[in-house]
Amino acid sequence: MKRNENLPITPPRWIRRLLTWFHPENTVEEVSGDLDELYDHWHEKHGKATADLKYALNVISVLPPFVRKRKQSAAYQQKFRTTPNFQPAMILNYFKIAWRNIAHNKSFSSINILGLALGMACSLLIMLWIQDEFSMDSYHANGPQLYHVMERQFFDGKVEATPGTPGLLADELKKEFPEIAYSAGLSWQEERTFSVGEKVNKEKGRWAGEDWFKMYSIPLLTGTAEDVLSSPTNIAISRKLAENYFGNAQAAMGKSIRMSNQEDYQVSAVFEMPENSSVKYDYLLSWKDLLAHNEWLKDWGNSVTETHIQLHTDGKGLSADPGKLEAKIKSFLKTRNPNMGSKGFDIQLFLQPSSEAYLYSNFKNGYLDGGRIEYVRLFGIVAIFILLIACINFMNLATARSVKRAREVGVRKVVGAGRGWLIGQFVGEALVLTFIALLVAVVFVWGLLPTFNTLTEKHITFQFADASFWLTLLAMTLLTGLIAGSYPALFLSSLNPIRVLKGSIRFGSGARFFRQGLVVFQFALSMLLIIGTVVVYRQMDFIQTKNLGFDRQGMVYIPSEGELLNKYDLFKEELLQMPGIEAVTKMEGTPTNGFGTTGNVQWPGKDPSTNIQFQFSQIDYDFTKTLKVKVKGRDFSRAFGADSMNYIINETAAKRIGYQDPVGKPLTMWGKTGTIVGVVDDYHQSSMHTAIEPFIARLGQGKMIIVRIRPGQTKQAMASLESLCREINPKFPFAYMFADEAFQSLYRSETVVGTLANYFAFLAIFICCLGLFGLAAFTAEQRTKEIGVRKVLGASVTGIVALLSKDFLKLVLIAIVIASPIAWYAMNQWLRDFVYRIDMEWWVFVLAGLLAVTIALLTVSFQSVKAALMNPVKTLRSE
Repeated sequence: MKRNENLPITPPRWIRRLLTWFHPENTVEEVSGDLDELYDHWHEKHGKATADLKYALNVISVLPPFVRKRKQSAAYQQKFRTTPNFQPAMILNYFKIAWRNIAHNKSFSSINILGLALGMACSLLIMLWIQDEFSMDSYHANGPQLYHVMERQFFDGKVEATPGTPGLLADELKKEFPEIAYSAGLSWQEERTFSVGEKVNKEKGRWAGEDWFKMYSIPLLTGTAEDVLSSPTNIAISRKLAENYFGNAQAAMGKSIRMSNQEDYQVSAVFEMPENSSVKYDYLLSWKDLLAHNEWLKDWGNSVTETHIQLHTDGKGLSADPGKLEAKIKSFLKTRNPNMGSKGFDIQLFLQPSSEAYLYSNFKNGYLDGGRIEYVRLFGIVAIFILLIACINFMNLATARSVKRAREVGVRKVVGAGRGWLIGQFVGEALVLTFIALLVAVVFVWGLLPTFNTLTEKHITFQFADASFWLTLLAMTLLTGLIAGSYPALFLSSLNPIRVLKGSIRFGSGARFFRQGLVVFQFALSMLLIIGTVVVYRQMDFIQTKNLGFDRQGMVYIPSEGELLNKYDLFKEELLQMPGIEAVTKMEGTPTNGFGTTGNVQWPGKDPSTNIQFQFSQIDYDFTKTLKVKVKGRDFSRAFGADSMNYIINETAAKRIGYQDPVGKPLTMWGKTGTIVGVVDDYHQSSMHTAIEPFIARLGQGKMIIVRIRPGQTKQAMASLESLCREINPKFPFAYMFADEAFQSLYRSETVVGTLANYFAFLAIFICCLGLFGLAAFTAEQRTKEIGVRKVLGASVTGIVALLSKDFLKLVLIAIVIASPIAWYAMNQWLRDFVYRIDMEWWVFVLAGLLAVTIALLTVSFQSVKAALMNPVKTLRSE
């Protein structure tokens, strides 16, 4: 029977099914097509039976495991040997093609470069800041042997850690414990007036022990570490002071400089204060001089100065065991103060490595509880997140163009390009873009560094001579390029060339879910930053507007020196006669800083086991009038001569003492009995991080003059104030600070963090929008035919915009749901450091969510409207 020539020539169906079922999916169409061509040839030459047999044998040969063994055979390798993908010439070709693609798609490349550049610039700035934070105090040659000696105080059921120690402790520890090679005390910072001839300026400095320069590696331009502070009349000054007063460091040596127009000191050394020192000063005076002028520092009950020690080494770089030494010195203060440990009060000494003092400075319940290291970790995470957002943005934009580049991939695969070659090409393109973005980021950072330094009070510079700096930049570039280019490279290189060239390519649900997951991740991070920014702003606003218990508006602080100390009464009398001046008083520090503490307070009926620590200050007449605090009873008055022995306390002190009506009741402090004449309303004596403490004040000579200016008369009053100061105190410069400025300085770290968070949140959202823009473009391109059909059937522009936008809205809502509980937990942890804080209100999350939704819709709507306005005739014709 003759074969009907109209019937198609096809292999047996069961064999074709074997090929379809078991051959690797990515090459089955290609192999099937080749075998069909061979079958036609065999059928024509040998007939159907032979063709069927040969077809079956060849199908079996390309099924696992035969195909795997076949590719591994030496004959196959020899016949089909290919050139390695990563030869130098090929790598050069990758970058050449990458550059052509970048130049050919300028708008796409510009958006990608901008997104990566912004992300890398933020990360680079944060990296430089973190590097600077970790470099603080790292220049000391004896760093591993240096320790702070601190106190852990147990009283009234509480435990508190404090850096303050008795003034004699440093010398006594060195005498008693052979493990200690050197020891030195360090005082509080003071601003004093210095003069040489006609040159007069205020400078900030401290007093330090004789071993200070032996312990800490502060570069000496002149002088020797052994002799710098050996004499009570010696002074070490900074290069800046030497140049200001004497011209240069060499000229300053041995010269005399007068402090506070009272005492002369001889310059024994000139030092260069390193920028990465956490403790800065322009002068250091001898510890012997401090003790000679302050007998009270020799009292073992007064802990107001720091103690630093350096441990001995055994010549091999190994130091004495700090743990064993800490155990030995733990109860040392009891040997010098027999009363310690009784009446529920005890102090134990412990050690903190000097290298950790800057980053780990917070203590809770007497034990270490973080510090600036928390901000370092926070911004480290922010840097990683922003860089990830930028990389995700790149991925989404690259994927959005995958349809346009799919045919290119198909053609390259048909002409022999392997998957490794394609991956190399796309990763190479990502690396080229990343390198260009790095150059742009470096320019951004270079321009922003001055502003960034001003904001953070740093002196960060590019360390071009440092090899680690370049290695870090190279690592950042490679890592960013690989992360950003990995997904587009793997995705595009996996496309089936036959389907691509046929135009039947379909992107699977896995790829779609992955891209959508990236968008959710981006916006979740943005939500965290938005919520964090809002919470920080609200907390700082709460702090700045909360009633402190006194009116800080219109108050000016003037440190008193020279004749302002000697002629204070005359100064106050004349000042009160000037227009614009409402009240004048004086106290030991400021209302929010500079208090001493004491537990030596007695009253009738006090429980012997009770020991309460009181904040203490000496104040002048008109204290309550100047601060505008309410008082029950009265203020100190010249009409009552006995007020020099009397006391004013705050409400917290009255509650802790147990007096229902304290006014007129006796009180004894430091063995001096007087009467409580007034109880002031509680006011905040420090930052909102701490609770209001019991406070006692007595009449005395403080060093801080406080002047209240009438509202609206600040300019006139300040001119009168300056004129009077220069008249009474001509040999001292006029110095002052507004109470508002002093208050703001308490929250400098929080203010910096809040400002940086604002900037980083804005940039993160902007980069997110670029990514969302890319995904919107991708979706619109994928649904071009659907949009055209819907328009032909009568769909409105509004309906199509809603259709395209709803999916993105879902993604943003998912991000909000994911981010909200994380943000709630993180911000509650941050607020925990404030005793007085805001509540986490529900509307903060709603506001952040609405802001995220609005930004997302505005970004997506551009692409949605553009797609909805396209002519459906052109759209369907292209299909």
